[in-house]
Amino acid sequence: MSTGPETLDHSEAVTIPTEYGTFSVMGWLVPEPNGRAAAEHVSLSAAPTSAEEASKPTLVRLHSECITGDVFGSWRCDCGPQLHLALERIAQHGGTALYLRNHEGRGIGLINKLRAYKLQDRGADTVEANTMLGLPAEARDYTAAARILKEMSLTRIRLLTNNPDKVRKLEALGITVESVVPHEVPPREENLRYLLTKRDRMHHHLTELASIEPGATKHSTDTTNLNTTNPSTGEES
Repeated sequence: MSTGPETLDHSEAVTIPTEYGTFSVMGWLVPEPNGRAAAEHVSLSAAPTSAEEASKPTLVRLHSECITGDVFGSWRCDCGPQLHLALERIAQHGGTALYLRNHEGRGIGLINKLRAYKLQDRGADTVEANTMLGLPAEARDYTAAARILKEMSLTRIRLLTNNPDKVRKLEALGITVESVVPHEVPPREENLRYLLTKRDRMHHHLTELASIEPGATKHSTDTTNLNTTNPSTGEES
């Protein structure tokens, strides 16, 4: 438990069996850097399964909370399959998955994410929809993740990700990413444009889409004519 300003409040480790394997699970209470209430995050860890794996930096996945994909199985994104693949790979090789709360919709929250979905249904891509709501395209903060990793003595890691921004932000917070391990899942028709926007506008490395030319996310919709809602007032603007 908390004994000083640098020590995080956390639960004791408990064993949780899953369809992917058995994990040592801990809950972490981490103050938010923006003054919001502390968020509860979860780490799921498995021991290295070979001497070779034990000799390498720990395999880590940072997974941003996505209730629509992780819980309800939405096909609008690839979040649920990425989470399941991460648990499968960590159970197979050893490592840690951090499930990060307050990251819904790349940090804009669930209600705003659903508002952004409405704009996407009218033709905007994920970046345009966020900015039309007056919100950043990417609002996630990895300070809590870095603090948890340091508390777990995981300061040199192999990171399961396709997102170079995640690597940069983690390294700026004192975590050395020794290598990046690609973490792709097959695209679906329902999330293809979402993934192409990730690739073309947010520079994610997605080799599954290599056969699709850049610019495929462009469209003829005039977004200036789309009604948007101010998330703080609920009024159209």
